[in-house]
Amino acid sequence: MHPFHFAKSKPDQPAYIMGSSGETVTFRELDERSNQIAHLFREHGLNPGDTIAIFAENSPRYFEVAWAAQRAGLYYVCISSRLTAPEVQYIVEDSGSKVLIASAGLSAVATEVNSITELDAYWSIDGEIFSYQKLEELAATKPATPIDDEMAGTDMLYSSGTTGRPKGIRPPLERDIPIDEPSVLAQLAQLLAKAEGDGMVYLSPAPLYHAAPLRWCMAFTRMGATLVIMEKFDPEKYLQLVEKYKVTHTQLVPTMFVKMLKLPKEVREKYDVSSLRAAIHAAAPCPIPVKEQMIEWWGPVIEEYYAGSEGNGMTWINSQQWLEHKGSVGLPVMGELHICDEEGNELPAGEAGTIYYGGTTPPTYHNDPEKTKGALNPKHPEWSTLGDVGRVDEDGFLYLTDRKAFMIISGGVNIYPQEAENVLITHPKVADVAVIGVPNDEFGEEVKAVIQPAEGVPADEALKEELLEFCRSKLAKIKCPKTVDFDPDLPRHPTGKLYKRLVRDRYWGKSDSTIV
Repeated sequence: MHPFHFAKSKPDQPAYIMGSSGETVTFRELDERSNQIAHLFREHGLNPGDTIAIFAENSPRYFEVAWAAQRAGLYYVCISSRLTAPEVQYIVEDSGSKVLIASAGLSAVATEVNSITELDAYWSIDGEIFSYQKLEELAATKPATPIDDEMAGTDMLYSSGTTGRPKGIRPPLERDIPIDEPSVLAQLAQLLAKAEGDGMVYLSPAPLYHAAPLRWCMAFTRMGATLVIMEKFDPEKYLQLVEKYKVTHTQLVPTMFVKMLKLPKEVREKYDVSSLRAAIHAAAPCPIPVKEQMIEWWGPVIEEYYAGSEGNGMTWINSQQWLEHKGSVGLPVMGELHICDEEGNELPAGEAGTIYYGGTTPPTYHNDPEKTKGALNPKHPEWSTLGDVGRVDEDGFLYLTDRKAFMIISGGVNIYPQEAENVLITHPKVADVAVIGVPNDEFGEEVKAVIQPAEGVPADEALKEELLEFCRSKLAKIKCPKTVDFDPDLPRHPTGKLYKRLVRDRYWGKSDSTIV
């Protein structure tokens, strides 16, 4: 069912409420405004299969744009609000976006993007941006009824590749698919997370440009839930909102659990969280003690899944199962699970190998046939992987034992170190560099650069600050190292291969690493 059914059956129910401002948009208003924007898309020459880009903070306009694209058969690319102008430029151009829609709070970067790209149109929301037209004003004169050729669009999200450049995941769009086509995620939520019936309230504390918050919000809107959208996560504010709106469902990352558990005991116990039916988490490994404390605090409502933006498979585990299989990310609920060695042979239970999913459509990475091919099992090309390593136990429960390549997961955000390495190696005082993830009690990992200074360059605090500032001038801050260490001779093979694992292991308490 699509949300515009509810525009007729319960038009005055809030479709979503902004957590800080309290601004409320009803199902009727979401229906009418998304219709107006869909008409604007068509009048601007955007047809099914075309692409738009959204570069915005969490805003009440975000879903109006996303649902307009969804009902107009468009791809909508959701870009991180933390990126620099060149990073936004790459995604906009690589995706083939024809229109960029930016929020006024990002006006400095948005204005620079306009100066270095050539798109059909630049529209602003939530205020003015120099050289952008105001979307709200453009859409206000359009009909509030559906366009004649409604069909389902979809998101196109970016996942970084081994080269450090983001790679778009562009699923096929079939013509004439109705916008009320059943959502797989909504069906899984109904089956596994008690997502059914009237009175559902879904709290989203994360940036909407991420895959999980965007897709879960769209799924719960399809089911007639009221969304509560936090503009920015704050642990006590989160608990206040659960109590205030009697939240039934939510989706978090483990670092949010950590921040809430660090609140004083009297603050945590001050708020009533008994309305929660399911608190879903993913995106990063959750330390076993953290999850134990959350289940003790909130009860057996903690649900976990393992999946990727690629949508080629998913596992799921509820609280009861997890207490019997601590550390597991669950049983497969979409796709068949296969653990394979480097040659593609399936391994027995208990042995670690690359995690593959079968019985689903393998991912296609936009403009990157090599990455697309690399995701396939060499002996079973119908199986595909996200590149993660894991094992299954005798009961079929999956455990993650490693990360894809050396991707860093900090606070639930995937960070690919190659981008920072590519920047830092260009600094004249750097001879070599390895960017790695090191332990962080709150975020799981943080980004560190290990630098081999150029000959004759003093390895001092001044150089550390110079390199950090240099990186931040080229990349979003979240991708840059928080700290710098020095190494006079980084371990490289004569062929040029950097043994980054050996560098990383120093910080993770592993002393048995050997070069292989």
